[in-house]
Amino acid sequence: MATASATTLSSFSTLKILPPQRCLCKPQNPISLYHSRPRHSLSLSSLSPLSNPKNPSKIRANSSDFETTFFDEQNQEEEIPFEPIEPPEGFVPPPSFDEGPSETEDEIAAAYEELYGPAYSGVSVLGNDIYVMDKVKKTSGFGKEKEKVRDGFEERVVQVRRVTKVVKGGKQLKFRAIVVVGDKQGQVGVGVGKAKEVIAAVQKSATNARRNIISVPMTKYSTFPHRSDGDYGAAKVMLRPASPGTGVIAGGAVRIVLEMAGVENALGKQLGSNNALNNARATVVAIQKMRQFRDVARERGIPMEELWKLGERSIATSSPPGGLK
Repeated sequence: MATASATTLSSFSTLKILPPQRCLCKPQNPISLYHSRPRHSLSLSSLSPLSNPKNPSKIRANSSDFETTFFDEQNQEEEIPFEPIEPPEGFVPPPSFDEGPSETEDEIAAAYEELYGPAYSGVSVLGNDIYVMDKVKKTSGFGKEKEKVRDGFEERVVQVRRVTKVVKGGKQLKFRAIVVVGDKQGQVGVGVGKAKEVIAAVQKSATNARRNIISVPMTKYSTFPHRSDGDYGAAKVMLRPASPGTGVIAGGAVRIVLEMAGVENALGKQLGSNNALNNARATVVAIQKMRQFRDVARERGIPMEELWKLGERSIATSSPPGGLK
């Protein structure tokens, strides 16, 4: 033990305790705080940290660290005149807003169309779509915006019925609507649609009717060129031409289809079922069977006069002697 303690004391005797040394070197790049005109130089070497070592970011400066000799030479009451910067050579100032030429109405309309779309007056400067405002947004009962396209076709509701569908959990209640659309110029269509609301059912059926548009052959007296019969399911419809001033003599769905097609003089009769949808479609079938005289003459390769003569001969040979009784 004595030997070990002697060895430990001898090792401690070789150690030297040096006093703490302070770095007297200055930083290479001192930070200077300056303004545009009065220049104040401040270096970190002259600043001493606060006594609180936990927040070394706060520093304390002495009054001798700032240079204020510039303010001693200047007169505080003297007014310094403003000297604007001279423009470079060849500089042309831009024209004023009011000095330019006044814009025309077409240029103003074109500028509005570029910002807000085609003009609402119906006359477009940038495009040829003068029917841009024909699309009107309508809001349904649940607040959903739906567009109703105005393409020249009118809608007429033939029938709205409440229908039910039996499912596993009970019955599903819906509405079925039958709608006829037409432009009263020879175009007509019949459509049907189902929905939980009446308005939605009418919109669906109108869309379906627009997909099934047909052309109605008519003469210059707004009547049919010849008689025709049509059937759909158990419904049978008979159509006959009429002289000017007769009007549309028909009832039910047949009358609606003829009026929306633009027929003014015609006779119609329902011979079978009273179902409105089947009668409307039977009327469409009868119309599709009709053809114009000029189309038949073109197919046969004969003039119209010869076709009329053949028609008169067939009528004379088919009538019984003594005329009709």
